[in-house]
Amino acid sequence: MSTHMRQEINEIPEAASRLLSRSHDALQAAGKALRERDPAFLITIARGSSDHAAHFLKYAIEQQAGRAVASIGPSLASIYGKSLKLDQAAAISISQSGKSPDIVALAQAAASSGALTISLTNTQPSPLSGASAHAVDINAGPELAVAATKSFFNSVLAGLAILSEWTEDEELKRSIQHLPKKLAQAVALDWHELADELGDAESLFMLGRGPSLAIASEAALKFKETSEMHAEAYSSAEVLHGPVALVDRRFPIVTFAARDAALASVLSTADGLAKKGALAFITADGAAHARRLPFVETGHPFTDSLALIVPFYGFVEAWSRARGFNPDAPAALKKVTETR
Repeated sequence: MSTHMRQEINEIPEAASRLLSRSHDALQAAGKALRERDPAFLITIARGSSDHAAHFLKYAIEQQAGRAVASIGPSLASIYGKSLKLDQAAAISISQSGKSPDIVALAQAAASSGALTISLTNTQPSPLSGASAHAVDINAGPELAVAATKSFFNSVLAGLAILSEWTEDEELKRSIQHLPKKLAQAVALDWHELADELGDAESLFMLGRGPSLAIASEAALKFKETSEMHAEAYSSAEVLHGPVALVDRRFPIVTFAARDAALASVLSTADGLAKKGALAFITADGAAHARRLPFVETGHPFTDSLALIVPFYGFVEAWSRARGFNPDAPAALKKVTETR
């Protein structure tokens, strides 16, 4: 029987299409508000997979809009009772449930401090959407598996859609509109070669650069959640500053590479690690030593990066089952985590 996680992965193309149609007006309004406010900088408020979505948007916003983006620890408001001067800022809060007390507390504090507040949630109404000037329903639909998949994807996609409206970037808008069709191809991609080679590995590295570093972080979390397997995410540049010392023969490394300005550098790192003896895989053509993993091209570097998570989700769900785990219900985890 198919797991809930597998069903939800298969639904990603439909969920993306649903977001773009049902939340069109809210996405446009949030983008227009950013254009009119012209914030000097942005902050993000999130935890877990939602924080990985925020990390992706940090790189996209900094590249596209030229505004610095910082992730703020929610405990600043909920535990320490502090506030920041945010009258020249915008704040983006991301939460599937929209009700984690610390996320809500910091979003409320940001609004009180003068920030333009935007929330991306899969539940409306919710305390977080109520605390936000612009509340976007990501329209992922019910997600029963504990490990987030389609809600992570739609959180990033919602942020990219807002960014495209804010900056009035027609190329990004086109790639977003065509993305659901590309995702139908991505869902069908098979990473069995990676599964065949992992064997009894107990640890691995996930690498990326720019927006794809956030994808590597999300992938590492999913290994831990669904398979109780140690995985760490690093920038393909930072991995050479210390962590590479752990890489020996057949140490597994998966590099998430998009068709962007970092591609040549990322390819060089993956090939260098493969020459060192690592079991190196990469989502790109042109590697001399690292092995190619299937990917789809979407017409824009940002959507190229985002689409990489889809075949990985399919891989890790199957890998979890093959190791005797239930990816729908990882031990010691629950669907909604409410931190304070």
